[in-house]
Amino acid sequence: MIPFDDSRLTAMGLLAEVYGGLAAKTRSTFAAAGLSDIDFETLLRLARSPGGRLRMSDLAAQTSLSTSGMTRVVDRLERDGLVARQACPEDRRASYAAITDAGAERLATVVPRHLDDIETWFTGLLPPARLDAFLDALRVIRDAVRPCATAGVEDHTR
Repeated sequence: MIPFDDSRLTAMGLLAEVYGGLAAKTRSTFAAAGLSDIDFETLLRLARSPGGRLRMSDLAAQTSLSTSGMTRVVDRLERDGLVARQACPEDRRASYAAITDAGAERLATVVPRHLDDIETWFTGLLPPARLDAFLDALRVIRDAVRPCATAGVEDHTR
């Protein structure tokens, strides 16, 4: 008989519930700034990358989107003036997505409220030592299941 009360099932269920709940709590902050969840993630990843840019392939690898899905996101952000494409001098087939000044400004308007949301609904619920251990555990799992999540970035603590 299959044990339906297995702690592994509980762990996955809790993770899904927490992610869904956090996404629901933060979505309105992004929407108020005219951004979707993936728009915000894309702008933040670009802003936190060296030179404010990433190769399109690395950007796609860092997210849950396919290369074509990321291309559509960058197309939309580019139309809005928040991202610009740049040619890659080393490889003519590759291009970079770079955050623009307008993109950085839009991000700057949403980050303070997003940090408040994170503090209220996530990090503020855990004492510092527990939060540090939790973040370490998440990185171990992330690195195993999404080894490309930090593609193109030297600091793997992101």
